[in-house]
This record gives sequence, C-alpha cells and structure tokens, in this order.
Amino acid sequence: MTTHKQKELDQELAAVPILSGLSRRQRARLLDRSRVVDHVAGHEVAREGAGALALHVVIDGEAAVTVHGREVRRLGPGAYFGEISMIDGRPRSATVVAVTDPMRSLSVPHLAFQELLLEEPACVHQLLVTLCARLREAEGASTTA
Repeated sequence: MTTHKQKELDQELAAVPILSGLSRRQRARLLDRSRVVDHVAGHEVAREGAGALALHVVIDGEAAVTVHGREVRRLGPGAYFGEISMIDGRPRSATVVAVTDPMRSLSVPHLAFQELLLEEPACVHQLLVTLCARLREAEGASTTA
C-alpha cells in the first residue's frame, strides 16, 4: 500500500517536466531507487564541471545556483536541478549550494533513470516529446525577446 509520504514524493516527481509523462508505475520504479537527503546550509549539492550523479527535486528549504561563481537564481520547494546532466551524462553546468538548514531534496540516481530508459522504450519517446516541447518554447521565447 502506498503511504502518504510516497504519494507526496510521486507528486514531486510528476511535477518535473521531463518526468511528467511517465506513468505512476514508472515513477514508482524511480522512487524505489531514490532517497530523501537533508543538506546543511553551505553544503555543495552539485558542483559545476563535476560528474552528474542524480536529479534533485527540492522538497523543503532553499538552494542557491551559481555559474562561474555568480549567483543566477534561488531554488525552493518544487524546483529541480540536474535534469540535463542526468540525460546526457555530461558535467554539471552550475553549482548548487544549500542555503537553509536543512535543505531537503529527493535524489533520483542517474543510473536508475538510465536503466528505466533502456528497459522501457516508451519512456524514451515521452522524454523526446517533452524535450521537443521545451525546445519549441525556448525558441518561441527567443524570437519574441
């Protein structure tokens, strides 16, 4: 039986655009391999240029995102980071540091995501559709700016 906490975590994953098209069963499969992590203020959750180990969804607290040492935004509950590196396996494009104590995140391992894509081709199709939609949105924003 699904607990209330598992339902909340499933909703967190479903709100991440690249995971929104996954079925509840597919998200449950990712959740089985994921974990909730508490980060103390000042803890570097992800480092620019480092390898990508996971997608993170902020559950509680706040984190700061920096690129080349300059803060570019803050992340709060419901925000996520690491999705691009989780897909392409390339180094992180930014550093993310916990600002509050604690900053709690749901960590979805890169390997669990890759296994899901390899074993369930329908996930790959849904991911491509979602990425195409985001690309079209970004192209539309750049032509109107």
